[in-house]
Amino acid sequence: MELLKQRILQDGRCYPGGILKVDSFINHQMDPQLMFRIGEEFASLFKDAGINKIVTIEASGIAPAIFVGYIMQQPVVFIKKKQPKTMENMLTSTVHSFTKDRDYTVCISNNFLTPSDRILFIDDFLAYGNAATGIIDLAAQSGATIAGMGFIIEKAFQQGRDALLEKGIRIESLAIIESLDNCQIVIR
Repeated sequence: MELLKQRILQDGRCYPGGILKVDSFINHQMDPQLMFRIGEEFASLFKDAGINKIVTIEASGIAPAIFVGYIMQQPVVFIKKKQPKTMENMLTSTVHSFTKDRDYTVCISNNFLTPSDRILFIDDFLAYGNAATGIIDLAAQSGATIAGMGFIIEKAFQQGRDALLEKGIRIESLAIIESLDNCQIVIR
């Protein structure tokens, strides 16, 4: 997606340790026009996958997931990083955050993730695939089928794609970062 790639090069910032900050337009301050275009792109890529639910994990995946859900006319559910006192029939998994370097116990009510669901998981980044692996675990617990996973930005040098492909997951990334060596953003 050329518009996204241009925006990453223009406004993205790189930090040592393989960190790419896109907080001025994706995951802190958001550009709603760009998010809508991202939603259109994912909806187009997965239009024939038989999806009946969009799933994401809080918080950075919520905005793009809502646009995808709106365009595909499907419900959106987000996996929570903190267990609400009111959640019933909870499924849980542990996810390690690369950015925050900590583990989260994530949860979702199995009222919203069921064996009849064919889900599309949407997230802002694919790095090591930790969040995606947690989603795979939750889907397995619920009996839901993962029809695909869409990532706004993939960091190819962190091999998350390989781990997911080994599990038979269809992956679509809108911008693939080849390298952040010497804090230079190199896009495939």
